[in-house]
Amino acid sequence: MTMKRTMVYADADDMAVIKQAAARQGISEAEIIREALHLAALRYRRRERPLGLRRFNRGDPTLADRADAIVRESMGSARTED
Repeated sequence: MTMKRTMVYADADDMAVIKQAAARQGISEAEIIREALHLAALRYRRRERPLGLRRFNRGDPTLADRADAIVRESMGSARTED
C-alpha cells in the first residue's frame, strides 16, 4: 500500500492515550493513528449499493409478522414434552 504523508493536529490528551496504547501494544504511534484513520474512513464511506440481506430471505413475506407466534408455539410444545 502506498502511503501519503499528511499532517494532523491532535489534542494533547488524545496524544497521551495514543502514546500509551502504542507502548502497550509494542507498535508505533503512527500505526495507531493509521488504524484509527482507516476505521474512521470505513465508518463514513458511502456504498454504491446497499448491503443485501438475501441470505436471510426465506421466501415467505409473512414470516416476520408471524415470528412471535411461531416462537410461542414452539415454546409451548417444548414445555409439554417435559
